[in-house]
Amino acid sequence: MIKMSQAVVSAALVSVGLFGGTAVADSAPSTVTVREDRPQITIVGEGRLSVTPDVMKLDTGVEVVRSTAGEAFTAARAAAAALTKALLAAGIAAKDLRTNELSLGPQYKDYPTISGYRAAQGVEAVVRDLDSADDVIDAAVAVGEAVRLDSVSFEVSDNREPLRLAREAAFRDARTRAAQYAKLAGRSLGRALEISEENVTPPRPFFAAGAIADKASISPGRQDVSVSVRVVYELD
Repeated sequence: MIKMSQAVVSAALVSVGLFGGTAVADSAPSTVTVREDRPQITIVGEGRLSVTPDVMKLDTGVEVVRSTAGEAFTAARAAAAALTKALLAAGIAAKDLRTNELSLGPQYKDYPTISGYRAAQGVEAVVRDLDSADDVIDAAVAVGEAVRLDSVSFEVSDNREPLRLAREAAFRDARTRAAQYAKLAGRSLGRALEISEENVTPPRPFFAAGAIADKASISPGRQDVSVSVRVVYELD
């Protein structure tokens, strides 16, 4: 018989390194509960792994200032067309180009005196071949002085497999620790009665503003994926 009405034990979550990662300990505590009125143990397991992004998003565009609104808008549109043509020539598919900004407005020297007009058009390019990332950036810059480079971000195009592996790791973690606590309580671990997924952290886009200043810094890095699962086991 378990000599407690309710025992709560804090345990460190154990991260399982996959996809080339290494196992590490997480300092965040979880709660293990053993009940006397019902021969059960509830435990939270976590699976964590790191993955390498396979997609880069380049946030670029053009910006010009001219004496009239019409001149500014026409110049911006022409520069944007040249930028789009350059990106297509660099291997970006048309479906992976998206206009994300179109603006026109006055510039003031001494308000309300207008000194000119600023026009801008932004373009987001999805680079699916990371080996060509440098060439794509160089192609954009070569369009001319109107081009601006705002930021790059990296993503995982399909997170289903990393999440599947994280779920498996979380469940193994829960069962391993549940078996340990059951043994310490003088019981054996039975079947899983309830399983609930608590927290899911898919790969999140990593933004690297200004990372395009040096080719050596064009690196996707790695992104964490984690899943927490709460499992209720029967105690025999």
